[in-house]
Amino acid sequence: MSVHRFSWTNFLLRLMFAMILVFVTYNPEKLSYYHWSIAPLLGGESDASVSVLQLFLGVVLLIGWVIFLRATMRALGVIGLVLAVAFFGTLLWLVIDYGLVSAENSRALSYLVLLGLAGVLSTGLSWSHIRRRLTGQLDVDETDD
Repeated sequence: MSVHRFSWTNFLLRLMFAMILVFVTYNPEKLSYYHWSIAPLLGGESDASVSVLQLFLGVVLLIGWVIFLRATMRALGVIGLVLAVAFFGTLLWLVIDYGLVSAENSRALSYLVLLGLAGVLSTGLSWSHIRRRLTGQLDVDETDD
């Protein structure tokens, strides 16, 4: 019989995968799917084209986003999602207010916003486990035959 315990390691793995998804999609270093595939098309470059590899990786990223967003929405709901965004948003505000990061440093702010997004996604993926540990209540998906 396997033991299904949720630990900090489980949460950190979810956070790591959320960070990979977010930062591969877009990052301030311009080493992202957005900068490689989408920005040239939006910029109106005359030689801009889309390769099969770009389409394939775009579909892979889209699958990742759908999985993360659906799990987050199902676990947190609208109110939970608003609270998670408010938590990470006010945390960012706190970091700026205490002078840990300058509001003029757009690169650092971009990183913090992307980390906050990854935090919201990983919280959504982990919420059912956290809720079960805190309250003893299980989240069950209903299925109709």
